[in-house]
Amino acid sequence: MRFGLVHRIMTDALAALGVLAVVNTASMSPWTTALVLVSLALALAVPEAWQNRPTLRHLATIGPLTLFAVQGVRLLAGRPALDVAVEFAAILQIVRLATRRGAAHDQQIIVLALLHFVAGTVLGGGLSYGLCFVGFLVVAPGALVLSHLRREVEGNYRQGARDRTGLPVDVPRILRSRRVVGRGFLATTCLLSVPIFLFTAALFVMFPRVGLSLLLLNHPQKGRMVGFSDRVDLGEVGVLRSDPSIALRFEVPDLPEPPPARLTLRLRGTAFDRYDGRRWERTQRSGIHGGFDGTDTLSIVRRPAPSDRRITFDLEPIDPSVVFLPPRTVALQVRVQQQAVLGEPLNLSRGPEGEVRYQGSDSHGLRYDAFIAGDREPIVENLALQDRPRYLDLPQEMPSRIGQLAHEWADAQPTPYLKAKALEEHLKHDFKYDTNSPSGGKPQPVDHFLFDSKRGHCEFFSTAMAIMLRELGIPSRNVTGFVGGTYNRFGRYYAVREGDAHSWVEAYFDDPIRGWVTFDPTPTSGAQPLQETTGAYVYMRDLVEALSQRWNRYVIGYDLKTQVRIFEDISRGYERMRAKTGTNKGVAERVTRGPVMVGILLVGVGVGYVLWKRRRRSKDKDKDTTPKPRVDPKLEAASALYRQLELALVTQGISRPPSLPPLRHAEELAARSHPLADDILELTNVYLAARFGGTTMSDDSARDYEKKVREIRTYKPPPQVPAAAASAP
Repeated sequence: MRFGLVHRIMTDALAALGVLAVVNTASMSPWTTALVLVSLALALAVPEAWQNRPTLRHLATIGPLTLFAVQGVRLLAGRPALDVAVEFAAILQIVRLATRRGAAHDQQIIVLALLHFVAGTVLGGGLSYGLCFVGFLVVAPGALVLSHLRREVEGNYRQGARDRTGLPVDVPRILRSRRVVGRGFLATTCLLSVPIFLFTAALFVMFPRVGLSLLLLNHPQKGRMVGFSDRVDLGEVGVLRSDPSIALRFEVPDLPEPPPARLTLRLRGTAFDRYDGRRWERTQRSGIHGGFDGTDTLSIVRRPAPSDRRITFDLEPIDPSVVFLPPRTVALQVRVQQQAVLGEPLNLSRGPEGEVRYQGSDSHGLRYDAFIAGDREPIVENLALQDRPRYLDLPQEMPSRIGQLAHEWADAQPTPYLKAKALEEHLKHDFKYDTNSPSGGKPQPVDHFLFDSKRGHCEFFSTAMAIMLRELGIPSRNVTGFVGGTYNRFGRYYAVREGDAHSWVEAYFDDPIRGWVTFDPTPTSGAQPLQETTGAYVYMRDLVEALSQRWNRYVIGYDLKTQVRIFEDISRGYERMRAKTGTNKGVAERVTRGPVMVGILLVGVGVGYVLWKRRRRSKDKDKDTTPKPRVDPKLEAASALYRQLELALVTQGISRPPSLPPLRHAEELAARSHPLADDILELTNVYLAARFGGTTMSDDSARDYEKKVREIRTYKPPPQVPAAAASAP
């Protein structure tokens, strides 16, 4: 393997991993990300022979200055400072890759790659960053060693150093050499990543996790989820059904084996009480603000009870920060991650229409437990008389035939509850679920849905039922949330995606047992998770998502509480081991205490280190006393004579390039008919015969060699005779 090629590949890999680590964690736009990746590929493809061209040399000077000016203008224009800095660092690396020349630039590339990984940690450090970091650990030792070797080679050449044959250092020949880098070298440098990784992991686990760090700058990518803001336009929710992005995960205890591939569980996000004919809004903007009760628990109906069923949720960062609740939730218990000391503390608040939101510095989403009451426990939310008109209000321009249809479907039923069930059944069975309904763009979308298209997504079904209930005098509201999730066999949780967003109806009945009751008029095909559950793609998707979840929970979410819990588990395990072995009694009890054993271990490590150092010193002394092989003085004399010849060639202006062998140089002078070519060729052959052919140079031969070198040094070409003078009689 050629030294120069391996060095270039490892340096390129390190730079590419650094750029990818930043691109995968920064909040760049898709166009900026694509531009960076394409530019990176082009920079890596630039041949090394092109990098001395004037165009690239100008780019190396002008490129960073232009980039700095452009990013400065963008910063003044209001772009976030962190985004501008990340883009600047990524593009600066690309410019350096395209214009590098020599080991000094390669070391700059390595430093920039290291800074990119630091920036990736600040920006979030997801699973993709973790994979890039593992690659960095594997490639970095070899890249650093080869970069140092190349820098030494180039530095020695500039300083006029010579090899053991007495010739100047031939940099191109060394870079083409296949003897510098072998499989053993690559295996050894790559295996260095193992102790580095173990040392890094030990520091990660043991170093105190405090909230003062650059992670205060962390800003995850938050995407707006349609349907969970303060206003929902009819026609927006349908586009989410094709979005596979994970919104949250939940773990259900005591599942049957095998667990169901899909689980329908309506996770309530928020509700709306006012419909103007095209959109849903909330009349009340503020709600009941209340935080934890001192135990990281928010009581919604009451305090958690031992008989309650617990479902654990892992909510991704979303905007707005709505907390999703399964039916009959009575309380929440938040698993608070380590927060920055300077950040805003995490706080939950109850908003209008039964909504719960969270605020604070926990930028990695929210992990919480929902406590579910038993089926026999009545949970009734009463509707005050003054609030009833809000849930009966109808759009002023609503077509009358919608109300007529509602009466046609429900008047035959004796009770309000049965009337609502009749509306639900007609909508569920007489209409078709379709995310591409043409009704969304009409002036009266619900009217067009009921009488013309007769197809639509969940928002059309829930909106139609809600306003028809109001026509019948039954208070109602539109609810948005998620319909359930698909099972992940590796993580043993249900993944809820943005495509699982759903809308249904809550109707209020003047009944001390019922209160608000949930109805879902959407056909069954649209009221369940739509993601595939079998196939090779699903298998790989579940594996990657499970790894990402574990990474986020145990690496990114690693906090002081987790750290303390780990040490407590280790301590308890050690005490159990002492109890089993009987060393927790008598004299052994004092000797085997944890702090004592740690002290003994540290002393043992110190003693072992001292003994190892002494042994190494004794070996070094033995090596110093070992007689070193002597260099043949005759070979040294031959090299010294050729060095004199090279100095003479420099004096005559015909010096040998470092990449050209001595004999080849003499032959080229002879081909050009240089007046000194014969003498130079003769002296070169004498040197090569003495240096490599085993010929011994006598003292007379050496004196004759030196004499001819002096003649070459003092040679002066004959004066040129003008052509006119030569032709005169």
